[in-house]
Amino acid sequence: MIQYIIRRLLYAIPILIGVNLLTFLLFFVVNSPDDMARMQLGQKHVTQEAVEKWKHERGYDLPLFWNGQAQGADKLAETIFYRKSVNLMVFRFGQSDTGRNIASDIQERMWPSLAISVPSVVIGVTFNIALALLVVFFRQTYLEFWGLVLCVMLMSVSSLFYIIGGQYVAAKLLQLVPISGYSEGWGAIKFLLLPVSIGVASGIGSGVRWYRALFLEEVEKDYVRTARAKGLSEAAVLFRHVLRNAMIPILTGVVVLIPFLFMGSLLTESFFSIPGLGSYTIDAINRQDFAIVRSMVYLGSVLYVAGLLLTDISYTLADPRVRLS
Repeated sequence: MIQYIIRRLLYAIPILIGVNLLTFLLFFVVNSPDDMARMQLGQKHVTQEAVEKWKHERGYDLPLFWNGQAQGADKLAETIFYRKSVNLMVFRFGQSDTGRNIASDIQERMWPSLAISVPSVVIGVTFNIALALLVVFFRQTYLEFWGLVLCVMLMSVSSLFYIIGGQYVAAKLLQLVPISGYSEGWGAIKFLLLPVSIGVASGIGSGVRWYRALFLEEVEKDYVRTARAKGLSEAAVLFRHVLRNAMIPILTGVVVLIPFLFMGSLLTESFFSIPGLGSYTIDAINRQDFAIVRSMVYLGSVLYVAGLLLTDISYTLADPRVRLS
């Protein structure tokens, strides 16, 4: 297994370089360093001298990929891409274009993101699996039919509707929770109840349908018929055998989500004014802050690669017959 893990980590290196290169190309196709400087300094009454000074202080006065005026290896080293990429590959995020320490911002903002995403995923997955098992238990009945109709209806509703509708009903009409905002410590709970509830509710339709399909595939197999022939009840068959044997596809969907818990939810954090990494990324895109955008994209890529590796390792824990080689 150790050789497999090392090989997967080595495969990740060209992937991360490619993601960094693609982010760089896409950003500078849309923006030039002059545009970035004027965005940061303000669109009006900005002199060209101020723009050049801003670019020089942040290293944006160099060529993008190739410095024809430099000598030897400096033709590659004295470029924006090289200078911005080398430190990023070793997780030195540096400073944003507004002068803030990006690593400190990430460390500070990941906790509000985790406070939303962890309970949303844990409660959501548990709730969806329980409902899917209930639907399978009552399969080929009217309960299954209307349950699927309800799932399709829930899937058809935009996540924006859940957010706006939830804020209007729970916060404005009933005044059960604050409509937006965030607080440190235990005071954050009242601000998290609504976004977590909306996160769970918006995933019920697709989640129950997906888990139901997994369980239906298992209930027709020979080992299930054998368990029924031994006299086990249908509930015991579902919870003891079907659920256990469906763990690998469930793990595939769940474990790969774990790294993204740190990245937060772009929409939820923006609508509820929660200072997490999702809203941090949105604000950086609006300000055209390349230093933050590339850092967040790179961090997301690293976490995704780590999530895929964790998924493979979890297979061996769920099923001892699985061998990584």
